Amino acid sequence: MSDRSATVLASLPHLEHPDGSPVKVLIVEDEATIADLLRFPLQMVGWEAQVSGDGLEAVRVAREMRPDVVVLDRMLPGIDGVEVLRRVRALQPDIPALMLTAMDGAGDRIDGLAAGADDYVTKPFTIEEVLLRLHRLVQRSGVVAQGSNELVVGDLVMNLDTHEVTRGGDAVALTATQYQLLQYLMENPSRVLSKAQILDAVWNYDFGGQANIVELYISYLRKRIDVGREPMIHTVRGAGYVLKPAA
Repeated sequence: MSDRSATVLASLPHLEHPDGSPVKVLIVEDEATIADLLRFPLQMVGWEAQVSGDGLEAVRVAREMRPDVVVLDRMLPGIDGVEVLRRVRALQPDIPALMLTAMDGAGDRIDGLAAGADDYVTKPFTIEEVLLRLHRLVQRSGVVAQGSNELVVGDLVMNLDTHEVTRGGDAVALTATQYQLLQYLMENPSRVLSKAQILDAVWNYDFGGQANIVELYISYLRKRIDVGREPMIHTVRGAGYVLKPAA
């Protein structure tokens, strides 16, 4: 496992059911190498991961397993990923799903989303991106409890119940908008987020001439989070911003 993958794994919040049982994920992928690439890191964070390489078998496994989230390939033997998802949705209408596809055409993405997929990743992908997206899907689903209901990235901690933020144990005072921006960054640690993505997530704007708002609030956050410390908020020129643990 790469150092980057290890850092992402360490930054992910611990998720489990209220009774302490692990998150269950069904991986539907017929390429064994890719299936293992997904399964091992998820097991490392305490999830129960089961793999199926055939579409029809996956539906049977889902019926028996009752997973909390499913990640599935678009192209599968038996029946394809879109049909698998339709049948799994008939069993569990609210199950979150992430679709993997080697096809980048808009029609393929629309088919997956129309079938009920909550998100998709185009191959080739990084395992870090898939892990982050799966965690976000499970967090949003409400079917599991997040340990202590906190987001933790390095020495930066956000309590989602009290809205208290600390870095290195020191309290950080934030306005409501600054808090929302930091929460979005902390939900996506080590992932580069574009100004358009940030505008949409925090301000619900379509991107168009509002980049200065993002720049201004990133500047505010840096003054609260990074001044006098090793920086956590970084600018990726031409791409956006990323929050990651201090070196």
